[in-house]
Amino acid sequence: MQDEALTTAIGAISGTSMDGIDVSIVDTDGDARVTPGPGRTYPYSDALRAQLLALIADPVRAETGELDALEAAVSDAHAAAIADFIRDFDIEKSNVRVVGLHGQTVYHRPEKRFTRQLGVGQRVAAALGIDVVNRFRHADVAAGGEGAPFAPLYHRALASTLEQPVMVLNLGGVGNVTYIDGDVVIAFDTGPASALLDDFVMKRLGRPYDEGGRLAASGVANAAMAAELMRHPYFDRPAPKSLDRNDFHAWAKAVETLSDAEGAATLAAFTVASAADAVRHTPKRPLRWLVTGGGRLNGTFMRLLQEKLGVPVDPVEAVGWNGDFIEAQCFGYLAVRSLKGLPLSLPTTTGVPAPMTGGELWRAA
Repeated sequence: MQDEALTTAIGAISGTSMDGIDVSIVDTDGDARVTPGPGRTYPYSDALRAQLLALIADPVRAETGELDALEAAVSDAHAAAIADFIRDFDIEKSNVRVVGLHGQTVYHRPEKRFTRQLGVGQRVAAALGIDVVNRFRHADVAAGGEGAPFAPLYHRALASTLEQPVMVLNLGGVGNVTYIDGDVVIAFDTGPASALLDDFVMKRLGRPYDEGGRLAASGVANAAMAAELMRHPYFDRPAPKSLDRNDFHAWAKAVETLSDAEGAATLAAFTVASAADAVRHTPKRPLRWLVTGGGRLNGTFMRLLQEKLGVPVDPVEAVGWNGDFIEAQCFGYLAVRSLKGLPLSLPTTTGVPAPMTGGELWRAA
């Protein structure tokens, strides 16, 4: 029998890789009690992914373009993925109180107080017959916050029983960290994470990513170039701060002059250096780093992090979390917080002036 103090929520998000929609489920009180459930990824169709990748490559259209047809397609893909998830895991739909629909980020410029995630809450709620909360980031950005990262309060709930201070490092397209020490939660984007390496490998070899970090491991990093990349002014900005997926591509263009192996090794070294640099923005050195996101499967990233940080660096599975679906679970968790009017972001996580609730509720009826 379900604990009546807990709410069942499904979360769905498509990340910057745009390869598919992650869906997961969580039971939570919206505070420290959280029981994550299973998750699954549902791929975009090749045609829809191609449209999204073309949009990302055209920032003017991503910011100002008329995207109703594309947003409807993205919404329908999310609704279908969530419906399939409910069926695949034999979930009683009537037990699901709310869906947290993050949607697909296509443009994020907090300095303009603007962020755009595709996903129509009303359309998905009507399709599923379940209430939906979406537009999680908009109130934060409108109030002057960075609008990212948005997982820190979920990380805090998950880490409540761990020895602290602990650092959670998410290596997605962009890297971000959450520093947790009791009630102290500090979060910010660290640097490029997997986006630069993924795009380099796709351009050179036609592969979506450097599987296992093997290409990077086969080369020797150009140390001078990696050090020069770390001179980007972003790293001297105080936290909290956030990035768009493509913010470092022009800066790292010199890597294109290197061989496949040397280029991959240099980009891996840059990613790790930018993540490790995060400790200068935290009050204490973390006792342990827990790594989530696709980058935790890159053996070169993990080895270099361990060497550079000198403290335990483990994938989040080492403490029983599921690194493939933390972000999906997070938006289920945040949907419950939104229903209760609780903050989704803090001054120390996004730079918003005061703890900020957010999200927009769309009723199924």
